[in-house]
Amino acid sequence: MSYLDLSYRPKNDLVCEFCIEPAKGLSVKDAAEHIAGESSIGTWTEVSTSTPRIQKMAAKIFSIKGNHVRIAYPQELFEPGNMPQIMSSIAGNIFGMKAVENLRLEDIQFPKDIAKSFKGPEVGLDDLRKITGIKGRPILGTIYKPKLGLDPKEMEELAYKVYSAGLDYTKDDENLTSMSFNKFEDRVQRILSVTDRIKSEQARTVVYAANITAPAQEMLRRAQFVKDHGGKCIMIDIMTAGWSGLQYIREQNLGLIIHAHRAMHAAITRNPKHGISMLSIAKAARLIGVTALHTGTVVGKMEGPKEEVMAIDSFLKSDFYRLKKVMPIASGGLHPHLVPDLLKILGTDIVITFGGGLWGHPGGPESGVRAIRQAADAAIQKIPLAEYAKTHKELAEALNIWK
Repeated sequence: MSYLDLSYRPKNDLVCEFCIEPAKGLSVKDAAEHIAGESSIGTWTEVSTSTPRIQKMAAKIFSIKGNHVRIAYPQELFEPGNMPQIMSSIAGNIFGMKAVENLRLEDIQFPKDIAKSFKGPEVGLDDLRKITGIKGRPILGTIYKPKLGLDPKEMEELAYKVYSAGLDYTKDDENLTSMSFNKFEDRVQRILSVTDRIKSEQARTVVYAANITAPAQEMLRRAQFVKDHGGKCIMIDIMTAGWSGLQYIREQNLGLIIHAHRAMHAAITRNPKHGISMLSIAKAARLIGVTALHTGTVVGKMEGPKEEVMAIDSFLKSDFYRLKKVMPIASGGLHPHLVPDLLKILGTDIVITFGGGLWGHPGGPESGVRAIRQAADAAIQKIPLAEYAKTHKELAEALNIWK
């Protein structure tokens, strides 16, 4: 059977946009037919069990423009509220087919009924603003460095230094969970005791994102441990934990900020010809219900085209079936000199986390925090950094080493 129907107009379908490089000897249309069949009701040959009733559920190729193909999938093909199943269908076997040389899933349009089968964020962008009390500027944070090797007592001491200097947010790195040199429970208790101390001393609510990434049941135990000790935020490496793990934690309704790290995403997203776009991943993460998501920096060390990062951030903050908005996170190779460009491109509704760009400050971590705060203040006031640095020594020192 053919899956091509250029006269079809989607109504309540899930729609995918693919960029297809067909295998040698095949046209884009030929490859698209293989993709539509494999991702819906087809197989490699005609089968007697394919009845007219089943054929009505076939995917429909309704647009071909160059290498860009749009395919509509009837809702009946998907289990409501099951992201693993949805991704197995539209982003599964098709990437290994001989009919394609390269294949990229560029975008997904979720219909209302499927979107509403997911919970979306329990704690969203606006809730994060309320929790921290921060308005009109980015939320400024850090990743403890070195990323591995520090023990809980050292992290406790560093936490107090950076929070007391004015930082809003700290987080574990993506590969710090619970090791022999740094047990999860000890680290969490110590750093949360610091957040309590800051609340008492400065009347500020600061956030610590504890990395709970582990098998699902252990993630739940760790998340509950954070909550039981007064924590407000958990971090999950959503690509390595998987859609099932993320959904499992979200559906516990713990009332916690879910900081979504995207470690491993580039194995899937980086090749512009093959894989899945970060925009598609961001849409799935928002449906499931993260609070904040790493999306790229444009100006930092991590790969990510400006237009793509802006599109992702715009989606996370858009009206999407009345689900709560998600806060973008910029992280990776950032330092004070980059702050004005970052805010100009991505705006102030963002969490910015600095690693080496804070801990590498020649005056120490407290000076690193002050330099970051000064850079953000200057950018918001539209004062050139060089001018602001004349009366702010920590910023001046940072600008002298990071260009």
